[in-house]
Amino acid sequence: RLVVDDEPALADLLAMALRYEGWEVRTAGDGAGAVRCAGRWRPDAVVLDVMLPDVDGLGVLARLRRESPGLPVLFLTSRDAVEDRVAGLTAGGDDYVTKPFSLEEVVARLRGLLRRAGAAAVRDASLLVVGDLVLDEDSHEVRRGDEEIRLTATEFELLRFLMRNPRRVLSKAQILDRVWSYDFGGQANIVELYISYLRRKIDAGRTPMIHTRRGAGYLLKPA
Repeated sequence: RLVVDDEPALADLLAMALRYEGWEVRTAGDGAGAVRCAGRWRPDAVVLDVMLPDVDGLGVLARLRRESPGLPVLFLTSRDAVEDRVAGLTAGGDDYVTKPFSLEEVVARLRGLLRRAGAAAVRDASLLVVGDLVLDEDSHEVRRGDEEIRLTATEFELLRFLMRNPRRVLSKAQILDRVWSYDFGGQANIVELYISYLRRKIDAGRTPMIHTRRGAGYLLKPA
């Protein structure tokens, strides 16, 4: 995702919120920087301030759309007049959020745009991405950052289940049912064992992504 706003504190705050969702983010402080960044990086969505110090957001949008006609764009503005909303949407913006706004609203609107545009959270539908952890469901390759991680078939299925449910606590019973396909029946120790295997491979020497919630289960979230 690309965040374009001439207020550095706001741009950083938005970027942090989007990264927490597991998205890769770049920021730009003006229109020229946004166009350069989009040309090099090819984002799959843009959060774009209407009022920029050089080229206004509508001008930036026109340039971005010449290169990527279907690029989803969420406009940010401190103006709430109806004509401003109409101008932004008429120019090709997909949605519009007026300052002040909540970070949750921006995330929700952006998710909606990506769903409507048919864009996945990543470019390839076979990939699951949470933070710097990437799992390819077709090739069964797993990477964290630049390092390839080799997993057994069962470890892969467990990690896939965790990555399909990021930031969600999954009980041992749920994990057993999904990964081992049999009922709970006193086999919880196998879940603990395989979680420990995964931690050694995914989290060793890094900021942990796999977390335990005592009495509830396990979850995976961006580092």
